[in-house]
Amino acid sequence: MNATTYGLDVAKHVFQMYWVDNQTGEIANRRFRRDDLIAFLAQRPAGRVALEACGSAHWWARKIETLGHEVVLLHAKFIRPFVQTNKTDAADARAIWTAVQQPGMRTVAAKTEDQQAMLGLHRMRALLIKFRTMQVNQLRGLLYEFGVSFRAGRAAGLAEMRARMAELEDALPGTMFSSLRDQLRRIDGIEQDIDQLEKQIGGWHRQEAACQAIAAVPGIGRLTATALVATIGDAKTFRSGREFASFLGLVPRQSGTGGKIQLGPISRRGDPYLRTLLIHGARSVMCHAKVPTPWQKAILERRPANVAAVALANKMARTAWAILAHGAAYDRHHISARPV
Repeated sequence: MNATTYGLDVAKHVFQMYWVDNQTGEIANRRFRRDDLIAFLAQRPAGRVALEACGSAHWWARKIETLGHEVVLLHAKFIRPFVQTNKTDAADARAIWTAVQQPGMRTVAAKTEDQQAMLGLHRMRALLIKFRTMQVNQLRGLLYEFGVSFRAGRAAGLAEMRARMAELEDALPGTMFSSLRDQLRRIDGIEQDIDQLEKQIGGWHRQEAACQAIAAVPGIGRLTATALVATIGDAKTFRSGREFASFLGLVPRQSGTGGKIQLGPISRRGDPYLRTLLIHGARSVMCHAKVPTPWQKAILERRPANVAAVALANKMARTAWAILAHGAAYDRHHISARPV
């Protein structure tokens, strides 16, 4: 391979690049401004540019690919062991260049604009839900100080608050009651924003064939399907469904020495948001499935419910990977077989 490999450390304004010219053997470790970097790469022959998968890395991957170069994204934890001295931009660029040339180095798939936008909508929705939960819990605590309590559950509690407004007006001081109405209006506004985001997520789900394909898997709904497709990027980046499940932290943590390996709880590596969606989907399947599969019955007989839910989430993730990687449709009666 005669193409030059570049190690690029990206930032907001200053960029460091390390490379060794394959023809002359010259070693370079140069600093660039943003526009200078783009102009430099546009003039260079097609090569391989390695970046750390950090902030703005996916945008830079798409930009550099338009300039004719191959882009490789690496996880930060795989780069850190190759930093030989103190952490500087120059040392980081050289570490990226060294890491990308290691045999078997795992890479991160570059996301498209639509995938990044969809993940952005999911992050906005998650934050709004957190705000809503905090405000509802705060109202419960403040009103309890005045001897008022409500039914458990967000929807039931808010409905009871609104139904007892006349009673609360008599029980609360005027300033507190006025603030209560303001808080309820704010919660209504947050719920409207959440509904609007979910409509946008649902629109992308309807027009994306990959989302429709994996939504056929029991336990994977609109939110899980869109989040999974947006997170995985290119499914073929992972060698198997087992590797994808490991990427999500749905496999046991291993610890061993002297030839003995012990399995512990799940590793919880990867994206906690997607892992949570998959586990909640698995719980829904276990609680509401009219006809549980023999596999579900067998694992519930020998394992606790929480362990069985995580195992089913692992199975769902591997099934979704197989559908996306091979372009197949979901088959409820499919029997997997190990390759010879």
